Amino acid sequence: MGTYAAVVLAGGAARRMGGVDKPALPVGGRPMRDRVLAAVSDATARILVGPADPPPPGVRVTREDPPGGGPVAATAAGLALLDLGTAVVALLAADLPLLTGDAVAVLLRELTGPDAGTDADGACYVDADGRRQTLCGVWRVPALRAALDRVAAERGTLTGAPVRLLLDGLRVREVSWVGGGPPPWFDCDTDQDVRRAEGWAR
Repeated sequence: MGTYAAVVLAGGAARRMGGVDKPALPVGGRPMRDRVLAAVSDATARILVGPADPPPPGVRVTREDPPGGGPVAATAAGLALLDLGTAVVALLAADLPLLTGDAVAVLLRELTGPDAGTDADGACYVDADGRRQTLCGVWRVPALRAALDRVAAERGTLTGAPVRLLLDGLRVREVSWVGGGPPPWFDCDTDQDVRRAEGWAR
């Protein structure tokens, strides 16, 4: 399947949780951010976009410009630190405490495995209702860079742009989770979500 890099987005405001540093909240005794980074421990580079003090070992940390500028601006900041030859990147939210290395490997096989073909720009999970979980996916870096250029040209800025606009027009392979355990795409937007994830993680 080849190598890949990982960009983890951790700069959201968590307004529904009172503005806390959501990725730092523990699930199963570990910050959610650290659990996501552990799921991509085999990546050639791991980049965290958002606050981190101290930085996790072996992880490069950067911020979107301006801080709080949203996930598309954060994606651009993360990709800016990738080596030029990087072909594939896992683009992940930092509030996915149930993500595992096996779940990432499934996405990589769907995009770059021997039977995958070359007709997709990315692969991401879909939930039980068929909704794309776009920040739980892997993407071809050239396609993402081209999409960032398009959004910047259309809007004049990446700040505040929705992920939906970034991925509009990209060819996406939708993947349903059929492995054991809880859904790896489960994200924590509320305190109730964190409690639910905590129950799964035990």
